[in-house]
Amino acid sequence: MSESTFVDFLERYNELNSFDKSLLVRHDVKRGLRNADGSGVVAGITNISNVHGYVMSDGDKIPDEGRLSLRGYDINDLIGHEGAERRFNFEEVAYLLLMGDLPTRSQLEGFVSAIDAERELPDGFTASMIMGATPPDIMNLLERSILLLYAYDPASEDRSISKEIATAIQLLSRLPRIAVLSHYARVSRYEGESMIMHRFRPGESTAETFLSMLRPDRSYTPEEARMLDIMLCLHAEHGGGNNSTFTCRVLSSSDTDPYSTYAAAIGSLKGKRHGGANHQVLAMQREFKENISDWSDEGQVADYLAKIVRKEAFDHTGLVYGMGHAVYTKSDPRAVILKRFARELAQGTGFEAEFKLLETIERLSPEVILNVKGTKKDMCANVDMYSGFVYEMLGIPQDLFTPLFACARMAGWAAHRLEEIAPGGRIIRPAYKSSNKAFRTYVPIDER
Repeated sequence: MSESTFVDFLERYNELNSFDKSLLVRHDVKRGLRNADGSGVVAGITNISNVHGYVMSDGDKIPDEGRLSLRGYDINDLIGHEGAERRFNFEEVAYLLLMGDLPTRSQLEGFVSAIDAERELPDGFTASMIMGATPPDIMNLLERSILLLYAYDPASEDRSISKEIATAIQLLSRLPRIAVLSHYARVSRYEGESMIMHRFRPGESTAETFLSMLRPDRSYTPEEARMLDIMLCLHAEHGGGNNSTFTCRVLSSSDTDPYSTYAAAIGSLKGKRHGGANHQVLAMQREFKENISDWSDEGQVADYLAKIVRKEAFDHTGLVYGMGHAVYTKSDPRAVILKRFARELAQGTGFEAEFKLLETIERLSPEVILNVKGTKKDMCANVDMYSGFVYEMLGIPQDLFTPLFACARMAGWAAHRLEEIAPGGRIIRPAYKSSNKAFRTYVPIDER
């Protein structure tokens, strides 16, 4: 594009892409598919999960304690408890989401074996796809990798349910390996670090596989693997209305292939308003640590929170990242679970003071926002308040935070795709109201 054309476009950009906002009210447009009270527009029915954060009574939205259930099971029960039966749970959760029921021991063993058998990547894939033209953001590399795997699949256009399940299991297996290899390819290209390529070890859980491929010496503690497994469980599924899952359902409704669908979902998850939000949370928390001399002084924490809310600090948006959620009001069950395990992992380590700082930010934020803005809104910490902190405790590089999210959410996306393509499905095609009422007379190019 020539400079003159570019300048001309920029000058007209706002005019071309704006409209009378009163039209939104006149036509009852649900921007963001949200109702005026903040609740979501109902776009479908699902048996996969339920995200509960409020109740509607006589047209009023009443805050309630948050609950997350997968196939009817409370997330707290699915995570498991410490004790004699302690085990890794992500594979069990993935089975539940895909198959609809909790597996027996033999069914779970078969499912884990099926995942284990698919970790190998096609010949030359790492050198050509991952190490060649490596982008600075590896979420894009995950998208490209999934699209390229389509080309290696001789039955990529097979829409049978058995083939859909097989593809989902293959991607559940391969995404963690692709993510780790992509990380090392990125740091090799942009930071001059070594390219580490560990072989995967059969028999390890997804969490163990990720850590053993990521760590140069392949070592990890049972507590670290267990913590990462919990993270995977918490991110595996979160209702059909979140942006990436809705993206998955929209593409599935058009009868495109699963590879195109999952790549698009990853593209959505990359966004800063969705999965990429954890980077904003971590950056904000880092600024707190750099600008507060005494993390235990609640007065200092409150003062800096007030600066952020007044748009005087951090990114000047007035947002306290890690606080608030589209559905949850009183509590986010994922944050509650993660906070409990994070406290145990941080206790007695150098991370303990930082954990207490995050607790203080969580506790003071609603009060500070009320004092500064004069408005009261039911607000709780969301899962991102503690997720980046946990990843840092585990020594996981920041560029892998959102890819790890994708590795886990692959299970939920696959479940929603299977539900969307069930018999009777229709293409998702909402309406947009045109604001341009006038018909324009065509003028030949030499007369313009």
